[in-house]
Amino acid sequence: MKVVHVPFCFPPDVVGGTEVYVDALAREQQRRGIEVVVAAPADESHQYDYNGLHVRRFGKSLEFADTRVLYGAGDDVASRAFQEVLVREQPDVVHLHAYTSAISLQLAREVKRHGCGLVFTYHTPTATCARGTLLRWDGKVCDGALDLRRCARCVLETLGAPAPAAFLIGSLPQRVGERLANAGRAGGVWTALRMTELVALQQASMRAFLAEADRVVVLCEWASRVLVLNGVPTEKIAMSRHGLSGNQDAEIRSTRGRSQSALRVAFMGRLHPTKGVDVLVRALRTLPDASIQLDVFGLIQDDKDEYARRLGELAASDARIRFQAPLESSEVVDGLRGYDVLAVPSQWLETGPLVVLEAFAAGIPVVGSRLGGIAELVEDGVDGLLVTPDSVEEWANALVRLARDRALVENLRAGVKPPRRMSAVADDMLAVYESVRRGRDFQGRQLVSPEGAHSAAARKSVRSFDLLPLDKTPSPRPGRGGEGGEG
Repeated sequence: MKVVHVPFCFPPDVVGGTEVYVDALAREQQRRGIEVVVAAPADESHQYDYNGLHVRRFGKSLEFADTRVLYGAGDDVASRAFQEVLVREQPDVVHLHAYTSAISLQLAREVKRHGCGLVFTYHTPTATCARGTLLRWDGKVCDGALDLRRCARCVLETLGAPAPAAFLIGSLPQRVGERLANAGRAGGVWTALRMTELVALQQASMRAFLAEADRVVVLCEWASRVLVLNGVPTEKIAMSRHGLSGNQDAEIRSTRGRSQSALRVAFMGRLHPTKGVDVLVRALRTLPDASIQLDVFGLIQDDKDEYARRLGELAASDARIRFQAPLESSEVVDGLRGYDVLAVPSQWLETGPLVVLEAFAAGIPVVGSRLGGIAELVEDGVDGLLVTPDSVEEWANALVRLARDRALVENLRAGVKPPRRMSAVADDMLAVYESVRRGRDFQGRQLVSPEGAHSAAARKSVRSFDLLPLDKTPSPRPGRGGEGGEG
């Protein structure tokens, strides 16, 4: 079998968790004898080897004369360049890990025209949410339903439009935007006035893209709910949670013993508002006398990043807060072993994140946002603490509680269990690929492997690799709130 994985980018680019996942999955599949190629968009087409993986970069448009390309079927330059990848590589399955102007409906249709199986993994809410976060303008979690008027108003408020103006413009008929587009009006206020047209294009294209996919893989329960809510048949959806690669899945251990020294807290991830580092820093600043050390291993994707600059200013006068260079993915688990806890203050719905599993592999508990995938992975009071995402007060209370009660830290550490491995993910993906090749129907079933469920409930319920009915799969966190859809 030959598989082409298609992420948003790939090393040597600055990468995120999705690309780390793709790299680890591709290598695990190589070890199983599957022929693997990684293809990612770039400014121009070229190819190279990256630590034993063959990588093809396919060219994309550098600018767009028509705004509708960004919201609609996608970049025809990228889809034509990817057609060359298909001709050269002749894959059995193409596995898409992003949905962008370059990895688009057009590209998906090229894959199907070529006769390949098409699998899409829903890694982030940017795949379906026009705003990109599944958080509404008021900060509340959205249910994810694609509603034209509501979504258009939300995007407009995100772009800075006052609520009354957003409501009014977001109620305009689509034909207003179409007429403005035909008149060549674009940019600034014209784009705002075209928002219902553009969001309608985005939603129609996303629905068509999901319809082209033979299988849609989700990494957590909330993503499955969003897809079903938007009409994706349950028989298309397979759930396979994150896993750690082979060089990170040794027996868990921590190098931190019980100590009366400062509580050592680590943050690892992008310095971006959605990651919530500012909430964490502000929480610590409200505790000037607390014996806490915070090390921020932050990834900055732009040297002129305004958010990173503001973070530096916010933390400048507090010697307890240190900004460190980001670690290589292979170094993260060992790096975390020297800390008492990992903080994951995400302000948007994560499908993982992978760093939670890396903390568990290091043998340390997690203090995380009661939101999305974090709330599915962390069991409050057992292997970590869950906090209201944007509450500086709750974050401060959690940190000072851990700093003062080291017995609690030890109890949480004792509750940490070995995380799921990438080998289990590879098992799941092989089953997905083979079902695509055979045209097999999952009949509304969901993939879970013996290592695949991190939660105690799932571990008790799954004794061998099985296919569980989607609506009866044991919830990792029954009854937990935070990532739901009442907003």
